[in-house]
Amino acid sequence: AWAAGKVIAAVCHGPNGLVNVKDATGAPLVKGKKVTAFTDSEECAVAKDHLVPFMLEAKLKELGADFQSVENWGAFAVRDGKLVTGQNPASSTKTAELVIEA
Repeated sequence: AWAAGKVIAAVCHGPNGLVNVKDATGAPLVKGKKVTAFTDSEECAVAKDHLVPFMLEAKLKELGADFQSVENWGAFAVRDGKLVTGQNPASSTKTAELVIEA
């Protein structure tokens, strides 16, 4: 879908699906791109940090993403070209609006 120029969107823990995706050069798809997802702070606030295989915010940063976020539970979404991500469930509407714009 990415190589075909389609919009890729994910909300909350959905960006987990981007972790192993590579671009045409073999680099992580998220490298150098603005993204958001359920933050490490939000994961700790719901006491689930010990249940997940990795902390998503930290993993995206490790892959070179320009991770952006707002306070816990705030509605926030970011678009970088055809890549659209939302921070948490409260961000679903904002994410959808950015998908339409993309």
